[in-house]
Amino acid sequence: MDKVVITVVGKDTVGIIANVCNCLAEANVNVLDIAQTTVQNFFNMMMVADFTRAVRPFDTIAADLRAVGDRMGLQIRCQREEIFDMMHRI
Repeated sequence: MDKVVITVVGKDTVGIIANVCNCLAEANVNVLDIAQTTVQNFFNMMMVADFTRAVRPFDTIAADLRAVGDRMGLQIRCQREEIFDMMHRI
């Protein structure tokens, strides 16, 4: 399985989860796990997604998600699970 960690941070607004999930669904990416919280109007979300059956390359999907973030005033980042794990091993 090709897992990816997606993080979303920014001011809370209507449609964040919907827009991110729609972008992933259009690329045939399955969301495996999702956690989100809002603290004093600041939104934070972490997702784990399965890119095994994605119909576009990782870099293209990551760019599409960044574009969603740009439109909504959010910071959206994608990291392959193995890279995320190595960065957070210490």
